[in-house]
Amino acid sequence: MTEYEGLAPAMASALAKRGYTTLTPVQKAVSDAALEGADLLVSAQTGSGKTVAFGLAFAPTLLGGEDRFGRAGAPLALAIAPTRELALQVKRELEWLYGETGAVIASCVGGMDIRNERRALERGAQIVVGTPGRLRDHIDRGALDLSQLKAVVLDEADEMLDLGFREDLEFILDAAPEDRRTLMFSATVPRAIEELARSYQRDAVRVTTAAERGQHGDIAYRALAVTPHDRENAIVNVLRFYDAPTAIVFCSTRAAVNHLTARLNNRGFAVVALSGELSQNERMHALQAMRDGRARVCIATDVAARGIDLPNLELVIHADLPTNPDTLLHRSGRTGRAGRKGVSALIVPLPAMRRAERLLQTGKIKAEWAQAPSAEEILRRDDERLLADPILTEPVAEDEEAFVETLLSAFEPRQLAAAFTRLYRGGRSAPEELREVDLTQRRPARERPQGEAGERTERAPRAAFGPGKWFSLSVGRKQNAEPRWLIPMLCRAANITRDEIGAIRMQPEETYVELAEHIADEFLGRIGPKHLIEKGIRVKALDGVPDMPARSRAMPAGDRPSRAFGKNRDSDGDRETGKPRRADKPRSDDRDFEAKPPRKKWDAAPSAEKRAHNAPFRDERPAKAGDGNKGGKGKPYKDKFHNDKGTGSQHGAGHSPAKKKPRKSGG
Repeated sequence: MTEYEGLAPAMASALAKRGYTTLTPVQKAVSDAALEGADLLVSAQTGSGKTVAFGLAFAPTLLGGEDRFGRAGAPLALAIAPTRELALQVKRELEWLYGETGAVIASCVGGMDIRNERRALERGAQIVVGTPGRLRDHIDRGALDLSQLKAVVLDEADEMLDLGFREDLEFILDAAPEDRRTLMFSATVPRAIEELARSYQRDAVRVTTAAERGQHGDIAYRALAVTPHDRENAIVNVLRFYDAPTAIVFCSTRAAVNHLTARLNNRGFAVVALSGELSQNERMHALQAMRDGRARVCIATDVAARGIDLPNLELVIHADLPTNPDTLLHRSGRTGRAGRKGVSALIVPLPAMRRAERLLQTGKIKAEWAQAPSAEEILRRDDERLLADPILTEPVAEDEEAFVETLLSAFEPRQLAAAFTRLYRGGRSAPEELREVDLTQRRPARERPQGEAGERTERAPRAAFGPGKWFSLSVGRKQNAEPRWLIPMLCRAANITRDEIGAIRMQPEETYVELAEHIADEFLGRIGPKHLIEKGIRVKALDGVPDMPARSRAMPAGDRPSRAFGKNRDSDGDRETGKPRRADKPRSDDRDFEAKPPRKKWDAAPSAEKRAHNAPFRDERPAKAGDGNKGGKGKPYKDKFHNDKGTGSQHGAGHSPAKKKPRKSGG
């Protein structure tokens, strides 16, 4: 029992019954008797046993040397988690950890019946677990009494700030007693977490275990290079190659989740989806299907997957590259828990290889670069699994002997083996044939081909586009539609490349897009039955070339000039239009405003009442240089409705006194 030395007897007994033979590094660190009563700022990776860690950390504070709690009243401890799933998971963990102490644990999470929660709080609870918004709601309504609070735990504090809960957290912490303990657990400690710690903790002790300072040792990272066309096929092959009991696939958008869910369902995978558009009831059903084995693959967005804990999760696939190293670590941390091994596979299209390398380098993650598993490798792996299946070595049962003899007498052993092999392979999706990729494209930027004197070489001209088909998008200039974000959106939604997008014609309320003929027939099927892509944009196929005004913009995707200053221009002007550069146009100071006709709004002469109203101001103001018409010297002051030229403008004929718009800088 030296492993549990210093722990409360009830805690040690609960750990032993749960099968804990050793504590994780973070659990050992926060259980140190020297930290008893101190505020803690703990850096701990997802899956490192944080829930048990903070349960052990505040146990001495709550129990006060006793073995069991007394009658439940106002809460003694508050645990705050970013999502419903994580809050409920924390509650389950604390229930078995404090099972022998007689603790009453209540939950307050969004999406649940608030009346039941209020009744539970009225009956009393030693520990309350909840999400920030629902806890604040109970405090506002007077249902949650924090006057007896001794400890507050912020679990996944960085995620709560990312989700916009800072104001709710500050409200809860301000409502709690000042002499409480505050424990913050976070996978990363950015500046926002440090500021929160300085504001609401007293001389907090920073806890960072050696095992958590580097890459998670139980997770093997794989960077799999594929062509853009094979991105989804590579996901199918990775799922088939590893054949994990539970896997999660991360996408960047809801539309991508829905599309990939439909694709994998058609391929025979047992799939559930998690995205922000699902109700709480639908989310719970999806997670339960993963836990009881009815589904093996979960496809989710980053936000929707936060806080979920899936059993036996051995594989994480990044269908879309994460935006930063912290997101990559959060995603990958869903696997490799409690000493189990896991794989984190990044699907990297060839154009994104440089970005993937920067992502791994910034996060100090060592990944093995390779091609996605081929069909031959998957079939060999299937054969290895079949030969290792214990069904082949189990003895023949008594109730099976008669039928086994019947089969042997009716068929040859070779025929029976072939039938068994077909049955084994028949229940699995066929692997996909992938194109070969050249991993030598991963050379650093400084090794890319350059011209003389270190200058970049010119981009190769775009090839002729060929026959195409037109589509209409329900977004136009009035909605600030621009090719620079429409083109990547189309590529992501239908897994196409820029070279398959032809001309784009912008209209006030819609946009016409030409796609290559060989991809046009599959395009609508790829984006789903509702024909919707990101931002709720609806896509419609057109019968022919749209009837467009002459001024409409139609330019191939690869030839569009950049909006950035200096690109696609030369010393003579714009290469695309031949128009002079903006810098070559006459300055506003040199323009002849006198040549313009007077503006209509000043043509009417002022009424007698208006002149009478302005007269005192003209008489009382002393004359000085610059008054009156522009450039005048010592002339009497003229109001804006009257001047000596009779034009109604104090700045000269036809020149409006309105403020000039600032002249754009650059070319």
